[in-house]
Amino acid sequence: MAAEHSKLSSELGEDFNLRTARRLGELSAVTSALKEWEDANNSFAELNSILRDPTSDPELRSLALEDITSTAEQLSTLSRSLASSLIPPHPFAHLPCLLEIRPGAGGGEAALFAGDLLRMYQAFCSRKRFRTSLLKYEDAEGGFDCGGSGVSLQEAILEVDSPGAYGELRCEAGVHRVQRVPATESKGRTHTSSAVVLVLPSLPDSGDGEGLGEEGWSDPQSDYYIDPKDVRTDIMRARGAGGQHVNTTDSAVRLTHLPTNTVVSIQDSRSQPKNREKAWRLLRSKIAQARREAREDEMVKMRRSVVGVAKTGRGDKIRTYNWGQQRVTDHRSGVSVHDLDDVIHGGASLEKVMESVKTWLVERDIENLAADGASEHS
Repeated sequence: MAAEHSKLSSELGEDFNLRTARRLGELSAVTSALKEWEDANNSFAELNSILRDPTSDPELRSLALEDITSTAEQLSTLSRSLASSLIPPHPFAHLPCLLEIRPGAGGGEAALFAGDLLRMYQAFCSRKRFRTSLLKYEDAEGGFDCGGSGVSLQEAILEVDSPGAYGELRCEAGVHRVQRVPATESKGRTHTSSAVVLVLPSLPDSGDGEGLGEEGWSDPQSDYYIDPKDVRTDIMRARGAGGQHVNTTDSAVRLTHLPTNTVVSIQDSRSQPKNREKAWRLLRSKIAQARREAREDEMVKMRRSVVGVAKTGRGDKIRTYNWGQQRVTDHRSGVSVHDLDDVIHGGASLEKVMESVKTWLVERDIENLAADGASEHS
């Protein structure tokens, strides 16, 4: 890859070509990481050579002894960076995203916790200056509200409309568990409940596939393609809280993707066309994510059959929020922080936990890369 980078650099200097420039950009991260690793590796070899040579000057040996540990640590870090640079970017990483939050086990306390998570992500996105809008908010009593003013919720969909939001937030997908004493608990007992977070790619409003790379909505081979004949549309009257139009206007839209039995429903707007547009965007996101996950699951099965690479399923508990101990623990990276208030307010402590998970994901990707190499040689 480094040799190809050098060759293309020479070609580009003589005659500019867009495809060559794009490939050069793809190779630059690997080439840069390799150069840094080679420099550190050469320094490490020189220091070892000085220490092994009995004729080395004592003062030089002393300096080499001081530097050898830090150089070894640097080499280890650069080795991981080099391996990471070989991992292809996630196909949805550059896209905005949808965060879908629902209560899990735990009844009313789970609904309260789901509301806490929604506000946590809203605060985090505000701090990171990500553009957000509440695509859907259904409170625990069955009412609908796009303002998200309720305390507890039954379902919420938060759109994070900034490029790269999916890559930033995909580490949040999974089951979040909370341990705390509910306000209604008279005996002070700690209860455990949970909420589920799904992270979906948010696709462009237009159907031309802009922003989707070479794939578009019209390409049957694309993850984003849905044949309209496979979708049943039901128009209903809105229900629950929401204003005078409720039960008087057929504005609620439910779409069912028949091959997968995937159902989405939107009734937040008074306008049926707007609800239809939101429903189609959500359906495309769900189908694209499901297709991607199906391919990943197949790859995992193959890898595990070769070298036993482990996988944390999307249904597994990923994080615990312990109110009594003010502790948040991520069960993938193993990192704990003891500043729950800062986490729940979307602060730096939450970002620290998220960064630890991203590192963990890179390590899993490196294992998968090694497994792919092993399967090719088996």
